[in-house]
Amino acid sequence: MSIAQLAQPGILEPLPPLARYLTCQLRVGLDPRAVLRLLATQADGRSAVVGLGESLVRELGAEIPGLRTFRGIEGARTKLPATPADLVIWLRGDDRGALLIRSRHLENLLAPAFDIHDITDAFMHDHGRDLTGYEDGTENPEGKKALAAALLPRKAGKLAGSSFVAMQRWRHHMGRFEAMSKEQQDHTIGRERDSNEELDDAPESAHVKRTAQENFQPEAFVLRRSMPWAEGNQGGLVFAAFGCSFDAFEAQLRRMSGAEDGVIDALYSFTEPETGAYFWCPPVADGLIDLRAVGL
Repeated sequence: MSIAQLAQPGILEPLPPLARYLTCQLRVGLDPRAVLRLLATQADGRSAVVGLGESLVRELGAEIPGLRTFRGIEGARTKLPATPADLVIWLRGDDRGALLIRSRHLENLLAPAFDIHDITDAFMHDHGRDLTGYEDGTENPEGKKALAAALLPRKAGKLAGSSFVAMQRWRHHMGRFEAMSKEQQDHTIGRERDSNEELDDAPESAHVKRTAQENFQPEAFVLRRSMPWAEGNQGGLVFAAFGCSFDAFEAQLRRMSGAEDGVIDALYSFTEPETGAYFWCPPVADGLIDLRAVGL
């Protein structure tokens, strides 16, 4: 059996046309076990990708090696909010009404123990581009490299096929971006928008140069599964980086935030994160998420 067959399929499959992210908190003093067992009978990891936060795992009396709570980056020269949560559910689909109905069903299922404190609706834009028009996830690993980057290997035992995910919701200040010249925009990203080709003369602050995964020691590859979001006339990106650990994501964020060499990623000239959290995405067994690693 391939390691991919142990992973929640939604992690590896192409992005859906539409999505909804439910971020949940366990109510103080309540036991989450019965609710999580029920959730595990309905979440297939494809239409609903499930992640558990460190606080919830500890509440279950369990430990997942490598799982920790996001607390920002020491020495960062930018805003990096830490907004830990107990549970995240990434609903994937192609009908907005169906996503609403499914999220209301989950709200009722979770209600005995959890509150949904944030809902973000997201969507595919222009065949996988950010709202700025630039292609997102260009350097995503593929094939076996994607599996190695995103999933815990077989030697991880009962954790094999599971994944760690770092999630941030970035808010774009679109007026700032729109006020830039085309050249300034390209140099901010480090690519030419239409061709998606890297620019040789891009400044060191260009996002592509800050995050070139092969330029880290060790290499910092993650599997990005990010999607744009919008509410009213505001919007941005739900950034999701799946990894076999959080190390690669933190290496990239350290460099982006200026903590490594004092150079801040030019993305911050028009966008900034307003959330930040880490989760562990369990493996699957028999077509449903497998919570045996946390005692369920």
